[in-house]
Amino acid sequence: SPGSDLKVTKVDFLKSQNSVQHHTDAYNTSSLAVRRGQPFLLQLTLSRELRAADKLALHFSIGQRPMKPAGTLLSLNPRSTREGGGWQITIVKSSGTECMLSVTSTPDAAVGKYDLSVKTGSNIYKPENNTVYLLFNPWCEGDVVFLSNEAERKEYVLNDTGYIYVGSAYNIQGRPWNFGQFEEHILDTCMYLLDKSKLKMSSRRDPVAVARAMSALVNANDDSGVVLGNWSGKYQGGTSPTAWIGSVAILQQYYKTKKPVSFGQCWVFSGVLTTVMRCLGIPARSVSNFNSAHDTDENLRVDIYLNEKGEKLKSMNADSIWNFHVWNDVWMKRKDLPSGFDGWQAIDSTPQEQSQGIFQCGPSPVKAIQEGDVYLPFDCKFVYAEVNADKVYWRVTEKNGRNKYVKLGVESQSIGANISTKAVGQNRREDITRLYKFPEGSSEERASMQRAISYLQPSGRMLRAHFAAVPMGVGHYNMDSRATVQNEVVPKSGVQLEITSEKSLSPGDPIEVAIIVKSTVAGSWTVNLASSCQLQSYTGEVNANLGYIKQTVKVEDKSEVRVPLKIMPDAYMKALASVDDEEHVQVTAIAEIEGTSEKLTKELVLSFEYPPIQVQMPETGKLNKDFTCAFIFKNKLNVPMDNCKLMVEGLGIFKMTTFEEGDIQPGRIIKSEVICTPTRTGEKKIVARLTSDQVKDISVEKAITITH
Repeated sequence: SPGSDLKVTKVDFLKSQNSVQHHTDAYNTSSLAVRRGQPFLLQLTLSRELRAADKLALHFSIGQRPMKPAGTLLSLNPRSTREGGGWQITIVKSSGTECMLSVTSTPDAAVGKYDLSVKTGSNIYKPENNTVYLLFNPWCEGDVVFLSNEAERKEYVLNDTGYIYVGSAYNIQGRPWNFGQFEEHILDTCMYLLDKSKLKMSSRRDPVAVARAMSALVNANDDSGVVLGNWSGKYQGGTSPTAWIGSVAILQQYYKTKKPVSFGQCWVFSGVLTTVMRCLGIPARSVSNFNSAHDTDENLRVDIYLNEKGEKLKSMNADSIWNFHVWNDVWMKRKDLPSGFDGWQAIDSTPQEQSQGIFQCGPSPVKAIQEGDVYLPFDCKFVYAEVNADKVYWRVTEKNGRNKYVKLGVESQSIGANISTKAVGQNRREDITRLYKFPEGSSEERASMQRAISYLQPSGRMLRAHFAAVPMGVGHYNMDSRATVQNEVVPKSGVQLEITSEKSLSPGDPIEVAIIVKSTVAGSWTVNLASSCQLQSYTGEVNANLGYIKQTVKVEDKSEVRVPLKIMPDAYMKALASVDDEEHVQVTAIAEIEGTSEKLTKELVLSFEYPPIQVQMPETGKLNKDFTCAFIFKNKLNVPMDNCKLMVEGLGIFKMTTFEEGDIQPGRIIKSEVICTPTRTGEKKIVARLTSDQVKDISVEKAITITH
């Protein structure tokens, strides 16, 4: 009857219409996901038509105990703006029993999961599925994560596949990675992590606080977060870090069990963190730094200790240089800092060092790292050292039961090379070193270095706690001398050292390199050469000494002498199969020139190359129409591949599948097939990864276009 109480009988969240407007239509969720600072529509069905005297209010609540003063309970009344906390609501149209409302949250609203109820007079109506996810909005100028370029938003927020760059500075490889931020349960996992972070609701407005909290929660170290790190080479009871092909299986398993997933290394932490950031709406990318310094005491130098054969000593190297390390950049304004530090910020979820008592890192403004403003929050000193430290080589000999240290040389340009990320809109690598560092040797670089050194504690002047036996003079390292050793001096003798490898390296073949001693000026020199070959993991951890040579060579005038170093397969294949990590071959050479105090050091890292996986499938497909995808692999190596596992995944096409392939003898071919049913349109990628005892990582991807 006309005079009866006004009741709501239905709320339509107009999901398909709103989600296209808010770029959230890819999320696999039954609830509405919208972005802050942008209007969305709701359609109410009422028990009678709406009148001027009727009281109508939408209640949005978030958190455990929603309260108006805390801003966690918002009451939106289209006829009064009093208690909306800055949110806007208007009646778009009202005809008969249908009433359409437009709601706009503030561009700095707390991000998370809101519940909606509608109050009419004394009646409260709660829709059956009353959740609304509110996300960061890179499309909204008022949001601090605003990114003005549409191609960049497509890449850094909406792209659910990509590459993570691994290998070594000489041989960079793009490893395909499925971020999968729109897959089932991923958004709910991110909401669970936000709750678990114990961030105050007011901090959930702030991408700086959210990014820092997520850098802590993606590792399991302090808070039983998502991924458990393991660098031991032994991965029983879990998945080997090299076997993962994306974040989806990891986050879905975590959501189901609420327990850390075993196991990860840096690219896994970074891949998962990219997924979490993009899912929440913060533009993000995985960034790889080659020859990354893990400088354990902020003295901007990494000490490498070698024995007389030129082999790295396992026990002494507390600082380390990783062949590569992967962290993340996230895009935001830094209102908490002086101006000039907006834009990309580095965050890192690999548990390396504690920051404020827990394993978290960043956000560090990339601009501050470039300019040497390392006093700024958060963790700029640590990131600065990763890309700028000096490499100092020492030779350690034992005399009368005491170690004697001789400084062999300083390399100031090799650390922080080829900093890489996936290019926007293209399947290729983009080098972003210029964002982290000024060009080597430029006046800006020198000024940045001086500024950084002035802010770093003079901890470099203290004796290193790890090796109290180091003679006093070694422990004291004059920080200010650092800027003067920038340019490597060409020695007076004009002798130079090079290491070359003529052919690609395959497991089961001999390792063959040549050490070249070159004379570039007139004169005759006698050179004592020591060169070693070691098998090491990407973190610089030595797993096996494979062989060495010691030789005295003579060079005259402008000439060169080649000294071959050859390691037979028997010497390394057993060591290669004994750890479940991707191994690299490290060749180190030391040359001492008789009659002078000159000493030269050189290193080369070699990566193994593997036969490819072939993918057979059509180039195009239709929505919900099955097609077959075949994966074919031939073992072209001279050695069997034992315990082979093929993992395949196609986002929007098929769920991750694992094939146990057993042992593949040399020359043998395997073929595995998947029936694919596309559930989303557009360009989709299929990714496959093959692992075995001998070969840890053969990857392939193939794209297919799905249409209606």
